[in-house]
Amino acid sequence: MSPLQTLRGLLTLLLAPILTFFVSLFALIDMLWVRRSEWKAQQFPRWWGKSICRLAKVRVRMEGLENIDPKQTYIFAGNHASQFDIFAFQGYFPYDFRWIAKKELFRLPVFGQAMQQVGYIAIDRSQGRQAMKSLDDAAAKIAAGKSVLIFPEGTRSSDGRLKEFKTGAILLAIKAGVPIVPVGFNGSHLVLPKGKILTNSGEIVLRIGSPIATQGFKAKDKQQLAIDLHQAVAGLLHESQLPNPDHKDVKTEE
Repeated sequence: MSPLQTLRGLLTLLLAPILTFFVSLFALIDMLWVRRSEWKAQQFPRWWGKSICRLAKVRVRMEGLENIDPKQTYIFAGNHASQFDIFAFQGYFPYDFRWIAKKELFRLPVFGQAMQQVGYIAIDRSQGRQAMKSLDDAAAKIAAGKSVLIFPEGTRSSDGRLKEFKTGAILLAIKAGVPIVPVGFNGSHLVLPKGKILTNSGEIVLRIGSPIATQGFKAKDKQQLAIDLHQAVAGLLHESQLPNPDHKDVKTEE
């Protein structure tokens, strides 16, 4: 990494938390005392994602938007190769959507309150009845018209290659009953691999695939849907990000 890129990486590392705090604060103020519109408040996280990408000198290109209808509710499901998947999609995806986040994040001062106010959806990632209830609640909000992005792998890939999908995320799509759209995040692992703190400049290409219908699927079909989705996401990825030959499509444990 060149000295200039190291400096840029340090600036991104230092300024990203500050940007996150102030964007959360402005979104909270806007929701509580100004326009009080979830849809209009999305400009704040959109600006946040785009600003962090520009700060790190990361270009983002989107392909396949013609595959989706801006007026339709979807669950977008993609591979998770880097923290920059979040910044890139948030900053450059042009249509309305929300995030699903673990409930613990909603307890953070300012940040958590802002997420709740702009319509982000909390989910309990533990086991048991409460977790299932949070899944049902999330599915109901999606079915009511809130598109979301999920990462079925459950965590970032350590080597940038596509890993197996957990069926819990697929069950959410079945419960919501809306089409699920495969998304391929290409190049983000090279920008910020898991375990690293300094970014590299580069290009992230987001490829949007064709929607997969979930109507007619039952909970017992979640493994087959996970396999179909896994193959669809793989078809949107660069060869270097494809899974190793001995991979599994589905991780059955929740």
